[in-house]
Amino acid sequence: MECKAAENKNNCTCTYDCSRRGNCCACVAYHQSRNEIPGCFFPTAAERTYDRSRRAFIRAWSS
Repeated sequence: MECKAAENKNNCTCTYDCSRRGNCCACVAYHQSRNEIPGCFFPTAAERTYDRSRRAFIRAWSS
């Protein structure tokens, strides 16, 4: 499967600028290795805190 990084960048809701932006496979793998969740999985306000922890994810979607 070919990565469509340019297209993904246009639809990415993460506000953090990094080298993995648009490369979803690399982003998910990176955050998984750190026991985190990618920013695009969070609601907008929660994503902007840059807290990618599972606890922050649950808190964001529980309110």
